Amino acid sequence: MVLLAILLVVFHLGLIFSGLVPNLFSRPIHMALALPWILILGVGAKTGVVTRVTGWILALVGIGACLYIALNESALADQYGSLEGDLQIWIAAALLIVVLETARRAIGWPLPIVATLALLYGLFGQHIPGEFGHSGTPLTSFLGTLTVAEGGLWGSLTGVSVSVVAIFVIFGAVLNAGEAGQGFMNVAAAAAGRLKGGGAKVSVISSALFGSISGSASANVASTGAITLPAMTRLGYPKRLAAAVEAVASSGGQIMPPLMGAGAFVMVELTSTPYTDIIVAAFLPALLYFFAVWIGINAYATKFNLSGIAQDDRPELRDVIITSCFFLVPFVVLLWGMFVVSYTPQYAASLAILAGALMLLINRHLSFDFKQVLLRLEQALCTAARQVSMIASIILCASIVIGVLSITGLGVKITSLILSGSGGLLWPSLLLTALACLVLGMEVPTTAAYVICVSVAGPALIQSGLEPLQAHLFVFWFALISTITPPVCGAVFIAAGMIGEDWLKVAITAMALGIGLYIIPLGMIANPELIRLGSEPVLAIVSALQVGLGLAMLSFGLISAYRLPIRLVLMMAGLCVIFVRVAGSLF
Repeated sequence: MVLLAILLVVFHLGLIFSGLVPNLFSRPIHMALALPWILILGVGAKTGVVTRVTGWILALVGIGACLYIALNESALADQYGSLEGDLQIWIAAALLIVVLETARRAIGWPLPIVATLALLYGLFGQHIPGEFGHSGTPLTSFLGTLTVAEGGLWGSLTGVSVSVVAIFVIFGAVLNAGEAGQGFMNVAAAAAGRLKGGGAKVSVISSALFGSISGSASANVASTGAITLPAMTRLGYPKRLAAAVEAVASSGGQIMPPLMGAGAFVMVELTSTPYTDIIVAAFLPALLYFFAVWIGINAYATKFNLSGIAQDDRPELRDVIITSCFFLVPFVVLLWGMFVVSYTPQYAASLAILAGALMLLINRHLSFDFKQVLLRLEQALCTAARQVSMIASIILCASIVIGVLSITGLGVKITSLILSGSGGLLWPSLLLTALACLVLGMEVPTTAAYVICVSVAGPALIQSGLEPLQAHLFVFWFALISTITPPVCGAVFIAAGMIGEDWLKVAITAMALGIGLYIIPLGMIANPELIRLGSEPVLAIVSALQVGLGLAMLSFGLISAYRLPIRLVLMMAGLCVIFVRVAGSLF
């Protein structure tokens, strides 16, 4: 397992320092390295013999097919997406089947079902009458475009997974293997532990910091929640509130720069916007999200008389300073590389990985323990390999959908449907898109939901008058809300299970605390200056203050113990402050 992890990590880091490598070489090798972690090593000890055997068979077949593509990349590039001979047809079919089954084992049925329906549409859609049929594509061209050209499995999304997402996932794994996680907790406890509702505020800060490198709401809940949930319980927090705070705060990690899950890097590819511009644009909305959560915690703290963390339970200043260095040093290297010397994000992240790896050599006591270092390196390598493989399985499967949309023109037809259904008006288009994101996000991971939704709805939103980055951030935020919104709310399920509370009670509380997740994306449309911090900083800050005031009124009115008429007035006033420009245009 460790040798496979070393091979995966070294390959992806090597690509950053090796110069230009053909896409039809690097991307199939990326898939080949990921397959064993899902199909073989990802199989549980209690799994049946059939699943184990088929996992080995599929992994070997998939690796063989990937190696065929990689070793023959020059000849395949000259075929321009058309298969030649029965062998290539069988290889193409094998690749698609392996990708579908790998995604199913990694994340369940929904995304593979969507991809399978897309394939069936591509193969048989010419028999569908009316405008949603297509003219048909020869089998060799259809399968070839998906498997031996850069229009399907090996398209731009997989390129993002190979060259950028994998590097930042490795970076996060290296930080998490050391003392960085404890550093986040100590900084949060020192900053907010003494405040009213301090236990919940520690959870918010630590989850925002941890989530900025983990990029996964579920992983965030499981890691920081193991510390914050017992702490809040000891302080007398209602269980539903403690679990909701952790779920909401952890969900915010996916919208908090610099990583934003894998979404920021996919957005770079889809919008042709520099990575630094995206994280600057996303910063104020993310800050407003956590501000709204903070206001909600204040309201709950007043309602339940929640105290801060006792002085004896807060970390000493020396511990805070030492443990914070374990994440500050790599982060400083990352920011220096991106913003001072203008390296590419992946090159800067590679340097930050090296800095983080050096920090693994010492612990919080500033001592060297050889056995501990080996365990940390093993943890970093294996965690990185698992997470890279998980994301690869999602992106490869989503790439099938994107490839079929492109080949058949279905994406353009769905865009036209959205435009006609909304009458060409922006806000109805936004509401239709938000609903689609919510439904799809309940079944597939955030990144996949974002990619699919923005592929079909993004052009409609842009044609309705949005800037491309506005449209993409809007879709990405709404693809995330299923983490706390019933009936499928992964972060809520995990937090409720960890603390032993009814998940529905937790979900209702989480939706109130996380109201910003529903309002801020709409606020970005009503106040476009909010995402222009890089180009119009003064207007962006003024807009953030306006939206922040509205969110504070809305959140406090939703949660406070005031009488219902007062709360309704506060909520309505908050919405008016946020959407005053939209209301003005209507009247």
